[in-house]
Amino acid sequence: MTNIVVLIKQVPDTWSERKLTDGDYTLDREAADAVLDEINERAVEEALLIKEAQGGEVTVLSAGPDRATDAIRKALSMGADKAVHINDPALHGSDAVQTAWTLAAALGQITFENEEPADLIIAGNEATDGRVGAVPAIIAEYLGIPQLTQLRKLTVADGTVTGERETDEGVFGLEASLPAIVSVTEKINEPRFPSFKGIMAAKKKEVIVYTLADLGVDPETVGVANAGTTVTASTPKPPRTAGERIVDEGDGGSKIAAYLVGQKII
Repeated sequence: MTNIVVLIKQVPDTWSERKLTDGDYTLDREAADAVLDEINERAVEEALLIKEAQGGEVTVLSAGPDRATDAIRKALSMGADKAVHINDPALHGSDAVQTAWTLAAALGQITFENEEPADLIIAGNEATDGRVGAVPAIIAEYLGIPQLTQLRKLTVADGTVTGERETDEGVFGLEASLPAIVSVTEKINEPRFPSFKGIMAAKKKEVIVYTLADLGVDPETVGVANAGTTVTASTPKPPRTAGERIVDEGDGGSKIAAYLVGQKII
């Protein structure tokens, strides 16, 4: 039996127009449709597959504003058992280190049967809004547990988690004792679609809401004003212009080559 916490995040839909706010240059989350990050769907799916094979319980953990509830309900409708939502306005604009610190504090409060902590924490390899990819590793450092990141395959057995990481240099086998945290890539699985029964059941599942005070996190250590990096300016993406058409009169190849040379592409 393996008890699992899955880290999930609500992000702007990649098909929507995404932009920064004019004030503090943080991501304008109201300007785009919000969805559960696709890589988090795969993380939830992997947790559910482990639960179905071995038993246990799956809890999803998310930090975000009120609207993050929609992403949480999506994960619950897939089959997760319960959720923890960290909702505090002081978190606005937090960087990866601050976010990991807050998530680690919440993980310290999540317990399962017999008041035992999670055996395994699963996250996506990176969120589509920030693409930092460092949060799982930072959490591992804060909690003092092993980390296996960028996995395309994951197995849990006999108190050990093993996985495969694919890189340009080849495929590497990784192993660690539980408890541990892992991050998965898009190759890990294909996530299931929530069923109507799952959607209805999700409405009755427990969602525990924590503030920073509940977690013992000082608001002066998080948020955009205390972040380690600051965005000072942004420039909108220029409008798309018409392409250059080349008419082939027997010398089309030469014209294309000349254009590419002129653009310093070749």
